[in-house]
Amino acid sequence: MHEAIELAKKGLGAVAPNPMVGCVIVYNDAIVASGYHQNYGEAHAEVNAINNLSSDINPADCTLYVTLEPCSHFGKTPPCADLIIEKGFKQVMVCNLDVNPLVAGKGVEKLKNAGLVVTTGVLEQEGKLLNKRFFTFYEKNRPYYILKWAQTADGFISNIPLPADRGSNVITGIESQKIVHQMRMEEMGILVGKNTVLADNPNLTNRLVEGKSPRRIIIDKDLEVPENFNVYDNNAKTIVFNAIKDEVKDNITFIKLNFDLNVLEQISDKLVDLKIQSVLVEGGRRVLNDFIQQNLFDEIFVFENPNLKFGNGLKAPQINLVGHFDLIGTDKLYRFSG
Repeated sequence: MHEAIELAKKGLGAVAPNPMVGCVIVYNDAIVASGYHQNYGEAHAEVNAINNLSSDINPADCTLYVTLEPCSHFGKTPPCADLIIEKGFKQVMVCNLDVNPLVAGKGVEKLKNAGLVVTTGVLEQEGKLLNKRFFTFYEKNRPYYILKWAQTADGFISNIPLPADRGSNVITGIESQKIVHQMRMEEMGILVGKNTVLADNPNLTNRLVEGKSPRRIIIDKDLEVPENFNVYDNNAKTIVFNAIKDEVKDNITFIKLNFDLNVLEQISDKLVDLKIQSVLVEGGRRVLNDFIQQNLFDEIFVFENPNLKFGNGLKAPQINLVGHFDLIGTDKLYRFSG
């Protein structure tokens, strides 16, 4: 199962909103075939592992290990539970039961009804961690939220006023920037407020590592961001939460909210409807503080440049940076769990 979990991790950033799944097939105490879910809409882990099993090995003599309960319904691919039964497997080891209501125990039930011996809960906690986004989405009915910002040694996230040379407002080194772009690749959405967009005109895309860009999510109540800004280009899809209109225009989706009510709660509900399971929240300060004050986060990443001070400017969200940190180049990276 450890091997199956390691295989599953290879699907990070490519299979969402499906979970990451790995599968290995064991014969005579040795792994003889393996596979993982590689891309959304393509074959599941069990299919890839079974396809890699040599034709001279009888599946009835094997044990199939899979990190998530085999699906029992027709989606973009046929049910994996049916394939396992059809091939003649007699024993299946499962890490986690599926929390998607379309499956939710039905896959295991189908296998057992067909006479297979099924064991569940094998390395269950490791599997929960592997698919933390997937489980949070279905168990808490909201996306998995990761808050992230960079700050100076004296606790500022930006100069005020913004310098003409925006490069002098950059806080972290290239190594940290690459990690941030890796994070963007791994999540389905990236969220900022309109002040961040107006101040920085960011791309909010993944450009420093290989992989897709997330869906850009902007909170812009009065639609103040001009349409010639980067967030409106064709390099990624964009969602704009606003108080004015519902509209789909090219790759831009405008979603109207009631800003007299809890905005983050409404955004979470809308993102669930759109099946966006994870969101990297990059700013600005007000948005980050709103998430923190409402205890609406699962992880926080804070990059600190210990060699840079602004003296004054826009203060970072208040969080006590104590304890362990990772050294990323010359930057410190602090991680907190919600």
